[in-house]
Amino acid sequence: MRVLVVEDDPQTAAFLGKGLREEGHAVDHADNGKDGLFLATTETYDVIVLDRMLPGLDGLTLLRTLRGAGNRTPVLLLSALGDVDHRVEGLRAGSDDYLAKPFAYTELSARLDGIVRRAGDATAGSGKLVVADLVLDLLRHEVTRDGRKIALQPREYRLLEYLMRHPGRAVTRTMLLEAVWDYHFDPQTNIIDVHVSRLRQKIDAGFARPLLQTVRGVGYRLGD
Repeated sequence: MRVLVVEDDPQTAAFLGKGLREEGHAVDHADNGKDGLFLATTETYDVIVLDRMLPGLDGLTLLRTLRGAGNRTPVLLLSALGDVDHRVEGLRAGSDDYLAKPFAYTELSARLDGIVRRAGDATAGSGKLVVADLVLDLLRHEVTRDGRKIALQPREYRLLEYLMRHPGRAVTRTMLLEAVWDYHFDPQTNIIDVHVSRLRQKIDAGFARPLLQTVRGVGYRLGD
């Protein structure tokens, strides 16, 4: 997943970033509300972790602005204010879940998985992404095609997950660099081509219908 963390406390932000990256997610960080709103409205994220108390623009105002503009990216709201009234206020502002500080990272990770699943379509909501006969089980971290298990390396899994979250869509190299490698620059290498080639061998070899296609001059597409 690609995650935006909007958190002004350096220690909390570093704690979140470390945990999310260890799980294989790409992470962007903003330490104030205005920068968080800019990133949330100009980039594409699978989920946003949003602190309630932020300088420049508070978390609830940021959230209401996003929802008012039609942005439905799942949001987990963090706050030291954990009583019922504050939780209700956060949920009514448009958050998908609310977690009081201090929190255990394992709980935050589980809550993120939950809101991302709920925000997906009916297939994703079952904990699986499906393109044709290719299935990625988000809970088990398993991939099968036509019932046959496919073993993937962590980076290949992240690459496939991103492609399967955008089925039938041409995905650019820049999008893949940011979402899968967390690069915000061109490393001037063939790193994407190498990983796509390995992934194609694993998911397409031995099957009559190839799913992973090269879109010349653009990038790649999974499915029709």
